[in-house]
Amino acid sequence: MNLDGITQIVLAFIRDHRELAPLVVGLLTFGESLAFVSLLLPATTIIVAVGFMIAAAEIPFWQAWSGAVTGAFLGNWISYAIGRRYKTAAYGIWPLSRKPDLVARGERFFDRFGPWAVFLGRFFGPARAVVPLISGIFLMPAVLFQSANLASALVWGFLLLAPGAGLAQRFF
Repeated sequence: MNLDGITQIVLAFIRDHRELAPLVVGLLTFGESLAFVSLLLPATTIIVAVGFMIAAAEIPFWQAWSGAVTGAFLGNWISYAIGRRYKTAAYGIWPLSRKPDLVARGERFFDRFGPWAVFLGRFFGPARAVVPLISGIFLMPAVLFQSANLASALVWGFLLLAPGAGLAQRFF
């Protein structure tokens, strides 16, 4: 099944089950923010499309946004915890084991930006998959990581959903 087919299924589900929209958005952002899964799940496109759907289906924006933030926050948190627990052995887990260049780029990104890498990494697809993991491997202090994690989840969730919700509300 291609991305367009998956997107249509998700949108139809949200249209038919409006009350579950925050949960669906949360699951999508969780998968998009979780190391390993993020490399396999192209959820960003689906989440942007959901932004249009929430306005058209008259789902309150803040509900979908809170689901997006919660999923993104938890996905990065678990990735960080995996990094702290398994250290560099996590690099040997598929699909990262097949993408050593991605790991190397993530490490350089983390070295260059330090704590800001957690915030900035959320906005770059390949970095989003590995920066939280690397933060855990490099033993970044948890308070510093979680602060950047929450701040980036708040902004990222808004930036993914707001354009579609705003345009849909204006034109439909």
